[in-house]
Amino acid sequence: MSIRWRDAMSRALYGPNGFFVAGSGPADHFRTSVHASPAFATALLRLIYDVDAGLGHPSRLDVVDVGAGRGELLRTLLLTVGGAAGLAVGVSGEPTRSGRSGLIPTRAGSPETLTPAASARPLGEEPSSGTARPSLAERVHFTAVEYASRPENLPEEITWTSEIPAEINGVLLATEWLDNVPLDVAVHTADGWRYVLVDPESGAETLGEPVSRADLDWLTTWWPSLRSPRSADHDVTNGVSWADATSASESGFRAARPAQGSSLTARSRPGCPETPNSDHRAEIGRTRDEAWANAVRQISQGLAVAVDYGHLRGDRPVDGTLTGYRGGRQVSPVPDGSRDVTAHVAMDSVASAGSEVARCAYSLVLQREALRALGADGGRPPLSLAGTDPAGYVRALAAASAVAELTDPAGLGGHWWLRQPVGIPHEPAVAR
Repeated sequence: MSIRWRDAMSRALYGPNGFFVAGSGPADHFRTSVHASPAFATALLRLIYDVDAGLGHPSRLDVVDVGAGRGELLRTLLLTVGGAAGLAVGVSGEPTRSGRSGLIPTRAGSPETLTPAASARPLGEEPSSGTARPSLAERVHFTAVEYASRPENLPEEITWTSEIPAEINGVLLATEWLDNVPLDVAVHTADGWRYVLVDPESGAETLGEPVSRADLDWLTTWWPSLRSPRSADHDVTNGVSWADATSASESGFRAARPAQGSSLTARSRPGCPETPNSDHRAEIGRTRDEAWANAVRQISQGLAVAVDYGHLRGDRPVDGTLTGYRGGRQVSPVPDGSRDVTAHVAMDSVASAGSEVARCAYSLVLQREALRALGADGGRPPLSLAGTDPAGYVRALAAASAVAELTDPAGLGGHWWLRQPVGIPHEPAVAR
């Protein structure tokens, strides 16, 4: 029996035997920034230190990971926080298993002007003020939010829950979470917008009833049909120019979730179901807006960060982006529970919803810019290091390669970073 896509995705992803609930976890099926390099976690740790300082170094700092998978990100953060006293802002790449990030820092001028690691200040360490305070490692509290059961080998320092906790004082992270929030799909026909129905077993699609008033309002505001004026191409909201931010050559929004090098456009694969009698397809992001607004609402003070692949109103994909992943391959989006079913996020709509709750402006930039602002530029280490420390040069070169993957505009670097402060001042991410 055919049902609406929102219901089909809910069952397929989060039902008793759903993709994110059963099995060993999503890491076996696709690759995210979390899996690509520990440099991603180190960049987030720098952001956490900034928020900690903005909050006045509270006695407890919350770090909540929504859509935590099997806890991979928090495991890395836990190890890195524990070893932060030895993590210098310099070329100090170490293997992943050591808990060190291998992050290549920002550079001044040529590669030869890198700050020597021996003279650099450790990450997060502040100049001595004569007053001792508990370290971040002593004050931070990690919480993973996921519907799956708690992994057996998860460190006890990480709390595991199925719901976002209230009264968060710190940082809420949502790395590729919103793209898996179930949504409805609609097509624009001669009779207006209508829901798309899907058979959960075969993936075959048929036309359904006209969309509800609430969904029609969302579509009218955020996903205008091809017959509507494209006046939004030059909108400027919260200081972000959509026209500047979404050039096809730079945004990378058409790159599907990276998995073993895959960058196929979501609905370009043979076998993807097509709905007849329609001239335009849309993914209704109202449920994502509500999910993000609710997440922001749980923060008493701090920062919410969403990292995802998406698009903006001035450049919505004509055929939508709904797709599937299984075993490291992009496959048809059949909602049978055997695969990931995902769609790119309408980032401007989500950002607006969160901003209304927080009553504070947001920052929305591409990942490559956000990571560079946090010290990850992917630059090669100085050749002089090869002569003085060959092993260190090799480690630094490997670290630079990992950061280059995270900042590649055609892949992970094309993801969006949405940063929503709540009750604290926070500067937009700008590469320095």
